[in-house]
Amino acid sequence: MRRHLANPFDDDKLKEECGVFGVIGIADAANFVALGMHALQHRGQEAGGIVTYDAREGFNNTKRFGYVRDNFTKADVMAALPGSLAIGHVRYSTAGSKGNTAIRDVQPFFGEFAIGGCAIAHNGNLTNAAQLRKELIGRGAIFQSSSDSECIIHLMARSMQKTLAERIKDALRAVEGAFSIIAMTRSKLIGVRDPLGVRPLVLGQIGEGYALSSETCALDIIGAEFLREVEPGEMVVIEDGKITSSRPFAPARSRFCIFEHVYFSRPDSILGGRSVYETRRQIGVELAREAPVEADLVCPVPDSGTPAAIGYAAESGIPFGMGIIRNQYMGRTFIEPTEQIRNMGVRLKLNVNRALIKGKRVILVDDSVVRGTTSRKIKDMILDAGAAAVHFRIASPPTAWPCFYGVDTPEREKLLAATMSEDEMRDWIGIDSLKFISLDGLYRAVGEAGGRNAAAPQYCDACFSGDYPVAPADQIENGFTMKAAQ
Repeated sequence: MRRHLANPFDDDKLKEECGVFGVIGIADAANFVALGMHALQHRGQEAGGIVTYDAREGFNNTKRFGYVRDNFTKADVMAALPGSLAIGHVRYSTAGSKGNTAIRDVQPFFGEFAIGGCAIAHNGNLTNAAQLRKELIGRGAIFQSSSDSECIIHLMARSMQKTLAERIKDALRAVEGAFSIIAMTRSKLIGVRDPLGVRPLVLGQIGEGYALSSETCALDIIGAEFLREVEPGEMVVIEDGKITSSRPFAPARSRFCIFEHVYFSRPDSILGGRSVYETRRQIGVELAREAPVEADLVCPVPDSGTPAAIGYAAESGIPFGMGIIRNQYMGRTFIEPTEQIRNMGVRLKLNVNRALIKGKRVILVDDSVVRGTTSRKIKDMILDAGAAAVHFRIASPPTAWPCFYGVDTPEREKLLAATMSEDEMRDWIGIDSLKFISLDGLYRAVGEAGGRNAAAPQYCDACFSGDYPVAPADQIENGFTMKAAQ
């Protein structure tokens, strides 16, 4: 049977870029990693993998397609992953074959070197991976996957450094782009962030052991204490209960992905010392100040639009209501036997609360507009339910540029904001008004009181501004044109 995305609601969202989790110094480490991966499932639902090390049985590796809950909760699977050191990865394919993933593309990747084995799990995207791959193949490397992350293993194999940690440093100095990496040897758990710190990585402690994770919410699920973020450009090596920190890269100004605050991270996580939930609520407050409109009801497009809608309602004084209800039992994938079922589209996942909507002027708050197809379908549902007017308020600036740092974004010509003005988008969607938060407003919401220019900027906002902190070398070689400097 063919496997489809649940409906166009999923197809019209930017896709989470992957999640990584690892623990050391904890008995039955794989069970803790599985729990962490479950907490990070929102970052990737396509596949997952776990690698462990046990002194008697050596390295063990299991990879599966689908949800963590369907694969890494089975006693026989977990029994085959012994040890007190483990790393895991949940995948959404941002590099490699999309929609046709082979098990060989699923991370973590493992390499057996002359000085020992090493597994790596990578969140992000290497912008010079195609160039590196071509060079490595020319020098005799044999690739087993289509993933950009495998380049790191081959670069490690060619390093002449004496330890695996030093080989990781060597390899990462040759790559460009965004990476938060968790690696493990027989005795070490290693975490590294790229010099710009585009993707998140945090450090926690559980008993005498330690954990590394993409987000703090995964530390919570295993009862670990959040210690701190791994800093941009930092490598931490954990062995025998001790943490060693080093700075393998040239210093650079931090450019953390601002869309982590808007959409990717779970609302119960902490980013840069700030509650993701509170930041999203504040985005709604700023949006209400920038784009007021007379209406009777503020409704979120669930679930990611909810905190911003709460903030918008509180600031505007317009009542908040759940005008759209999400089917909590609808997974990210759906086995659809007929075209007729597929054409139900958004209704498979969302349904309108007709009794609340009828006769009301409704403000719908959503996190973003990508292609705009879902916005049109939701508008139709709201009008069919008898709404008197429909206004869209978007908790991010217009998405006009693709991301090359680990987020699966449509090609630029398929992004609605790249081809239409705000008024043209409003007319194309067919709504009474459409307003996005400004880039300055978004910066204010994440704590930069003076807006983007005052922050200089400290975030990567390339998907909104076209300001790429790392030139995407592979894309430029394939004809991508960057925004002209202003």
